[in-house]
Order: sequence, then structure tokens, then C-alpha cells
Amino acid sequence: MGSPCYSACTIQSLNPTCPSSSSSSVIFALHKPQIHSNFIQNYTRRRIITCSSNSRRRTASVTAMNVVSSSSVEVGIQNQQELKKGIADLYDESSGIWEDIWGDHMHHGYYEPQSSVELSDHRAAQIRMIEKALSFAAISEDPAKKPTSIVDVGCGIGGSSRYLAKKYGATAKGITLSPVQAERAQALADAQGLGDKVSFQVADALNQPFPDGQFDLVWSMESGEHMPNKEKFVGELARVAAPGGTIILVTWCHRDLSPSEESLTPEEKELLNKICKAFYLPAWCSTADYVKLLQSNSLQDIKAQDWSENVAPFWPAVIKSALTWKGFTSVLRSGWKTIKAALAMPLMIEGYKKGLIKFAIITCRKPE
Repeated sequence: MGSPCYSACTIQSLNPTCPSSSSSSVIFALHKPQIHSNFIQNYTRRRIITCSSNSRRRTASVTAMNVVSSSSVEVGIQNQQELKKGIADLYDESSGIWEDIWGDHMHHGYYEPQSSVELSDHRAAQIRMIEKALSFAAISEDPAKKPTSIVDVGCGIGGSSRYLAKKYGATAKGITLSPVQAERAQALADAQGLGDKVSFQVADALNQPFPDGQFDLVWSMESGEHMPNKEKFVGELARVAAPGGTIILVTWCHRDLSPSEESLTPEEKELLNKICKAFYLPAWCSTADYVKLLQSNSLQDIKAQDWSENVAPFWPAVIKSALTWKGFTSVLRSGWKTIKAALAMPLMIEGYKKGLIKFAIITCRKPE
């Protein structure tokens, strides 16, 4: 394919800024402008207090530290709730338009590099993305080894869930923040005679409503980018995976940092922030960050690959479809959140072209 494949041990050294289990919540907070501002203000206030006289200084300092801690947590929770509502509203508004134009797979297609693709080919490319992901993860089609229970984390309108359930004869459960998506996904499953095999519900991927070790295959196709706490997200993927089960994570990342870099450039951060505002995304992370988080959960056979070149035709095609009369009028009718997302699509192309945005697949296995 021409894109590099990294083992876990190779990727581990690529990004020195990967959040550790003890610091990821702080890193998330500092990426949020409102939290960052509150943190600085409270920190400055605390430093002024510490210049007071002895006993009063010590008491006031401790009090101020407690205030900083509690207010930061409260703001963080508030921001996460606002983010979840924004995501749900965006997909409530836009899922019907997407299905009408693109079908029931709400993710990138997989293309051969430099290929010339017609708009009619893109639905096939979306199916190809699923098959390529299964192949990369070495999911067996042997009746004795194929998955029998699947969870689709961030299921959209259930395209992957239904496809995988039919392919393997498995049961599948999908979760989404959007009530509109969950209802539509179930209606499509029932219409296709899969109502006894596939079910959908509104649920948070950071607090999945499933017991430990339930699923042979944990599938997350382009939902990780919406997760405000990547550590908890990966922990939940690992928790619900059965011993010996496989996790397939396909997601948007920013580029890995070089050993000499501490962060992205200001220009890169500015571009990602614009995309975040349009698509309701929290702070981005790199592929190397994800690999380290998987390692911290004692997962095995971790491997990752950059498929950015293989999805290059996707966003231009989405823009082209939006510029048709049907697409244009549908977007205008849908609501402001969908319009904002549509206007930000050229930014995604810019990010890919600059090598800032990476389309990554990361797979691993839970120890038996």
C-alpha cells in the first residue's frame, strides 16, 4: 500500500507527549481554553496568597488549591456534557441527509492510492474499508474462530453492525449518543430481518452499559475522535472485550510528534481547533498516543497503520455531493450545526494535504 506499518514497540518511542494514566485528564483540561483560563487565574491568585504572613498564608494557600481543583473538575464535566449534546444534535440533524446521499455507512471509503474514483464508487469503497479493517486485524472467517458477539462503539445508523452481523452470523450491539441514529439503525435492522441479531441504544462510549468481557470483537469506526477522555475510552474498549477478543479502532489522529518536538506548531493547532469547533471534537491525539494507551491496558499484538493516502478521495467526494442541488438544499434545511460541519470540510482536506491529519487503524487483542 505504500504506507508504513508499525509494531507497538516501534510506535512507543514516536511521541514523547503521550498522556500517562495519571495525567491525561489534566492534559485534556489544559487543551480547553475555558479551563485553561480558569486554571491560570486561580493559579495566579494562589501565588499571590502565598506571599501573605505565615499561618494565614498556609491556610489560604491550601483553601485556594482546593478551589482550583474543584472548579476545574466542575468545568471539565460541564464541557463534556456540552460536547456530548453537541455531538448528539449534530448527528440528529445530519444523519438523514447522509443516508439519503451516501447510504448507511457513515465513514470514509478505502481507495487504492492515486486512483480515479467516480461518485458512484464511494459506497463500495465504504464496504471495502470494513473488509480492509477486518483483514488488517486478521479476523478469522473459520466457523470455529469467527466472532459471535460484536459491539459497535459509535454505531451511526448501524451500517457496520448490520454488515458484521450478516457476515459472521453474530449478534451485534451498537451504541450512539444520537437518539435519531439509534432509532433509525434499529428500524433498518428490523426491515432487513436482523431485529433478533442486532440492537441499538443511546449510550456513552466512556461508560458502556455492558458487563466486562462480553464481546469477541470490539469495533470503533471513526468515533474515537469525538472522545474527550481517550484514556477512559480505550479502557472501556478493553473492559468490554472478551479474553482473546479483538479490538479494531479506526480513527482520526494528528501526526506523531518527532523526538525533538513537545507539541504541534501553533499553525497546526489553529487548524485543528477550527475543525474541532465545526465537528464537536475535543483535543486530538496521535496514533502513538493510542498505542501507549492500549499498552497501558496490557493489550497484546498491537499494530497500527496510516491509511491517510487510502482515504484521500473521500472528502473531495463529500464536498462534491454537498454541492449538488439535492445536497445543497438538504444541508440548508438541516440546521446550523450541519451547515458549520459542511463549511469545515475543506479544512479536513487541508489537514490531510499538510500531513497534519492522519487516518489511522489500530488493532490489538485482549489476553486470554
